[in-house]
Amino acid sequence: MRWAASGLVLALVLSACAPKGPPGIDKAALNEAVGSAIGDPNTCVLIVERGGDVVWRMGTNMTCARTRPSCQGEGSLTVEDLGRLAAAGETRNVSCPGPNGLVGWAAGPVPAGGAAREGQYAYAAGMVGERALPGREIARRLENALAKAGL
Repeated sequence: MRWAASGLVLALVLSACAPKGPPGIDKAALNEAVGSAIGDPNTCVLIVERGGDVVWRMGTNMTCARTRPSCQGEGSLTVEDLGRLAAAGETRNVSCPGPNGLVGWAAGPVPAGGAAREGQYAYAAGMVGERALPGREIARRLENALAKAGL
């Protein structure tokens, strides 16, 4: 119980200065669902509109702008970069070793249903550290959390 309360507080703190969220979605429910599914101080999750504008963020600006290995060949990436790629239609579920533990990436369209129309929103998420999840697990948990929150 204590960990659940801590997770909720962490999710609320990390998203306090975030965009308002998709219209018709209870931001507190979205914060709770995503925070419970993959919340961690080294995690950034973005929901972006088709044009690339961020409509919801979990994680600090510094966490979301931190450069990490892309896990797809050479180069690096930020979650903000991945958000732009996801808005353009990229899907990514990969992980690889990084300098500070596992790096996990997940991006794709928000499944249609709830308040979301097909192709309206995409998500991008990145985790790093000893407790980071593999990209496929991030995607699975995040898609379930988005559906739970009504998106």
